[in-house]
Amino acid sequence: MPAVTIRNLPEATHRALKLRAAQHGRSTEAEIRDILENAVRSQDRVKLGMLLAEIGRRAGLRDDDLAFDRHKAPAEPVRFE
Repeated sequence: MPAVTIRNLPEATHRALKLRAAQHGRSTEAEIRDILENAVRSQDRVKLGMLLAEIGRRAGLRDDDLAFDRHKAPAEPVRFE
């Protein structure tokens, strides 16, 4: 995974990042990752699950028809015997 080094970050900015991270209950590094991800993530992106649900609604399905429970157990490995 790529790493980024930020040089010459003002001390006040670093303190503000540390405070913000503490308020969100995560490390400063995790807070910076979250800030960067939110800054570059397109707000107009299409989410596949939402798109499929909308297609289902247009086809006449109700939200109850679209709900499902995810299985918590791990999948069994495929056997080629």
